[in-house]
This record gives sequence, structure tokens and C-alpha cells, in this order.
Amino acid sequence: FNAEEFTDPTELRSLAELLGPYGIKLLNETLMWHIQSQVTELRKLVLLNKEILIALRTNFDKPDIMKELFKRLQNVDSVLQRMTIIGVILCFRELIQDALSTQLEERIPFLTSSIKDFHCHAGSPHESSLVAELACASGYSSKVDPALLATLRQTPGPKVETDEEYLTSCLLMVFTAVSIPKLARSESSTYQAQLEGHSNNIHCLAMAVNQLLGCLFSLGGHDDIEDRLKEFLALASSSLLRLGQEGAREDIRNRESVYILLHQIVQVSPFLSMDLLESCFPYSLLRNSYH
Repeated sequence: FNAEEFTDPTELRSLAELLGPYGIKLLNETLMWHIQSQVTELRKLVLLNKEILIALRTNFDKPDIMKELFKRLQNVDSVLQRMTIIGVILCFRELIQDALSTQLEERIPFLTSSIKDFHCHAGSPHESSLVAELACASGYSSKVDPALLATLRQTPGPKVETDEEYLTSCLLMVFTAVSIPKLARSESSTYQAQLEGHSNNIHCLAMAVNQLLGCLFSLGGHDDIEDRLKEFLALASSSLLRLGQEGAREDIRNRESVYILLHQIVQVSPFLSMDLLESCFPYSLLRNSYH
């Protein structure tokens, strides 16, 4: 099917008008439930590869060891597929939220302007979380998505120690970062400039990486979201740069398109900057990729 038939901004604004804020909230909860089920499966895949991922994390500056360790990873395609599904859901939700905020700004402009003002100038962390929930219900985005945060906090299954859960989140970050180069092998990973996206929706990974990992590290309680995403960027960059040394043509079929994905991850991130990207990935490669 054509995605644009289901994501037309005018139609979504009409949907937001019909459903109202409470209806959109219910729709968001349904979308979050789907994300929760994907995260549960991702955690199982991380635990299956735990020892290898720990080794990958500590040997990121040793290309030969990284290459051998990556060959031993299981279910790489499944991780990329599940992360892409999460990204697609989050991108669709963003369109819904934009439609809701547009409708509310037309109907109750004075109230929405007050909400935006609170959102920009919230004080204490507790106050910020309450205001973020209010802003989310009005269609505005936050650095860390409160709806996704609440969903992940209630993930079903046996309770694990916070440190163990935090390590699992770190290893999921490592798993995603080192798996990204594998996308270059797929014929459908081609970047389409007219859509500013990839044929197989991998551009949605940018949203998944920033929103999902941001929430998971926020739950970890170490207050290190930026540091962990910098680590993700370093791992992904070094893994992508090794693509240039691959001999087989099928391994680098869409290498430039995957370079663009790395750029998109930084572009949509509230935690990363182009300066950081340029410090670990040559800008000339990005420029040539767009050409």
C-alpha cells in the first residue's frame, strides 16, 4: 500500500478533530502497547547475545576483533526489523501528535500557548515530568517521550535489578549500532531523495534510536542519555567506516544510503549534534552520499 494514503496531514487533522484529545490518547496507548511487545522481544535477543555484545562494547577500537565478534551475533536481522517497526510506529505517532496540536491551536489558542510556555520553562524534574505529560496530551513533543517512558516502566515479565536492566539497555544500544552496516546489503535500503527516506523505511530507525534509547536510559537513573548516545554514534560510525574495507560488492551495495541514515539519526536527535558526528565520521562521505 502507499503510506501517503494513510498519513495525509489534512486527513489526520480531520481524524484528530473527530477523536479529540482523549481519543488520540487512547490511540497513543494502543501504539505504545505495540512498541512494548517489540521491546520485550528485543530484550530477549539481547540476553541471547549478552556475552558477545559485552565483548563488542569493550573492543570497539579493534576492527579485526569486532569483525569476528559480529559474525557470532545471532538474530541481527530480527533486531533491525523490530527497531524499524518501533521507528515506523513512532513516526506515525508524531504525525498524529502534529495533527492534534494543529487542531488545538486553532480551537483553543490561549490555552495551548500557556501549555507551550509551561513546557519551555518547567523548573524541577518532578514539575518537568508533569508538564511533559500535559504537553504530550496536547500534541507537543518532549526530549524524552512521557507516554513511551510510562509504557516501558510497566513492561510485563519478571522484575530484574535496575543495574541489570540498565546493562540490557546499553547492550541493545550496542546491538543496534553494530548491526546498522548490515542494512547496506539490502537492495531495498536505497535512499529516495524525493521522499527524504529509504525504500524499506529504515529512515524511521532515526526516531527509534533517539526516542526508545532515550527513554530506556532515562529509566536507568544514571542521567547519562547524552553520553550513551555519543557511545552509540561512535560505535555506529566505526562500524560504518569499516564497510569501506569490505571486499564483497553485495556487502556495500547501498553503503551511501546507510551513511545518510547515520546523518538522519543525528538530525532528529535532541541529544546529538553535527559537531559530534563530524568528530567521528568524515563529512565529505556524507556530502558525497547525498550526491
